[in-house]
Amino acid sequence: MAVPTIFKAAVLPEAGAKHSIGDRELSPLQPDEVGIKITATAINPVDWKIRDYRIFLTQYPAVLGSDAAGEVAAVGSAVTDFAVGDRVFFQGIIGKYDYSTFQQYCKMPARLLAKTPRDVSDEQAAGISLATLAVITGFYDKTGHGMPAPWDKGGDRAGTGKAVIVLGGSSSVGQYALQFARLSGFTKIITNASTAQHEYLRTLGAHVVLDRSKAGPEDFKAAVSDTPLAFIFDAISSQETQTLGVQILRAVQAEGNYVVVVQPVDSQAAAEGEKSEPQVQIKQILGLGSSPALTYLSEPLFKHLGGEDGYIAKGLFAPNRPIVIPGGLNGLEAALARNKEGVSAQKVVIRPFDK
Repeated sequence: MAVPTIFKAAVLPEAGAKHSIGDRELSPLQPDEVGIKITATAINPVDWKIRDYRIFLTQYPAVLGSDAAGEVAAVGSAVTDFAVGDRVFFQGIIGKYDYSTFQQYCKMPARLLAKTPRDVSDEQAAGISLATLAVITGFYDKTGHGMPAPWDKGGDRAGTGKAVIVLGGSSSVGQYALQFARLSGFTKIITNASTAQHEYLRTLGAHVVLDRSKAGPEDFKAAVSDTPLAFIFDAISSQETQTLGVQILRAVQAEGNYVVVVQPVDSQAAAEGEKSEPQVQIKQILGLGSSPALTYLSEPLFKHLGGEDGYIAKGLFAPNRPIVIPGGLNGLEAALARNKEGVSAQKVVIRPFDK
């Protein structure tokens, strides 16, 4: 197997345009890089936000996508941990088009790949990386809560005796946050979701699941009870959920008196947090695993998640449940629209080689 000279990609021809299908080619592999045939790529809100809000991109035509799975098609001269034919999953690199995933082939640094376990489909694996990196940044990096990771000494007990609140447990990020809260040993994991998802979220590690449509700050306070609250992780990060997080921390003082969010800080929620004493901070994180500031987390994450002895293969971490939109790259706009409409406890995926 090899990376062909020319292959198909979904391309944004100019700012604000819709995707069209065109030909692309990759630059030569560097010694530490791997060429990948992309068999499945997941859709995340960041994908349509980049397109609609015209952020991150400086050159056109552009290729988006940063969450995928595939098969190793070529390896650089210095790569020893991967071989042609290995199944892998990974987070692409936003703004670097050779490393983006809305195309049939891409390349990646080998250190940022995980091996897909044999019992996990490529469609499942495609939705793991981006949301998981948001979670581990929020939990373990100093820009978030800054606790030890589960693979660090004592990290699997870092949450023992403490509670954590995950707002939006049925979202892709929320599902992974619940599972890493469990891997971190939290004594009480509290979340909210529509009632249809309550039982499923308990299987992922939630101890208390509140009704998203009804639960207010006092309900979260009652759920926390006398267990010390570590912090709040907001997997949705809308104005409504950020404000709810602030209100909860007015009712329940936490070890970290802040709400960790995965989207920009809402100014109204931040202003409300500044009214209270002690003040409640809203902390935005950015889970870009290729960032030099985060490779100390992303590299061990992929080693511990993937392979036949990692968290996934051991049954300690479950990928999101995929919804495959037909049409391959031609179905990308429909897939983006489906994600934009909102999905619960599922991940929108396309397969670039489908017709």
